[in-house]
Amino acid sequence: MTEARSPIGRKFAELRRKKEAALIAYATAGFPTLPESFRRISEIAQAGADMIEIGVPFTDPVADGPVIQQASQAALRGGITLKKIIAGVRVLAKPAPIIVMSYLNPILVYGSEIFMRDIASAGVAGLVVPDLPAEESALLSRSARNYGIDLIFIVAPTSPVTKIRLVCRAARGFVYCASISGTTGVRKKLSPDLAGYIRRVRAQSRKPLCVGFGVSTPGQVKVLAGLADGVIVGSRIVEAIRKKEDLRQLVAEFKAATRREELC
Repeated sequence: MTEARSPIGRKFAELRRKKEAALIAYATAGFPTLPESFRRISEIAQAGADMIEIGVPFTDPVADGPVIQQASQAALRGGITLKKIIAGVRVLAKPAPIIVMSYLNPILVYGSEIFMRDIASAGVAGLVVPDLPAEESALLSRSARNYGIDLIFIVAPTSPVTKIRLVCRAARGFVYCASISGTTGVRKKLSPDLAGYIRRVRAQSRKPLCVGFGVSTPGQVKVLAGLADGVIVGSRIVEAIRKKEDLRQLVAEFKAATRREELC
């Protein structure tokens, strides 16, 4: 399957025609409970998210800030497992492409080839592995391609041009541009250097670029929609789930901010 024909590729093509950036909303599987997490994921999709990123809880999440770490710990205490997550994804209605975010260790314990087979048969379109360097990804990349999964890699503002070029070459679906060097989390302001950083990455690839880490308000989404092809909102969504906020309204506000005709 070529990238353009993958569910993620088709979604970006659709959004380009509509002059919209993608809203990618993240939720932690198993938080606050497994059934509730999948009910909330369905809500997020119905509220207008273009793609859903489902986080696999892990004991040592090096890229996750405190909000997602706490959600992951609660999910692990509740007995969440990778098998249960895949089973939940399998029966989930999928009006939007599903992306799984997992650290490498759970995948290796599960068995990387079996994992790819199982998430593909469950209807997953993409995979993010934050602690998998692009230069060490050949085996997993090959397996992902064999099962039609877009393997997505992350670059950071401190990444040298050689690293950016390597990630852009390896990534499928889109390139995940972390807005900061560090962990995820709700932040009040975007970096003033973000536009230059996105331009540096854009110079190395024609693939869609999506910005995440610290995106917390519709105003920030609106700014990023003018710079990138997609915006990833994670900690703010998880925080809203924890606080039992009106998730549909929040996601709808984020989605409205991605419409580029409103940027004038």
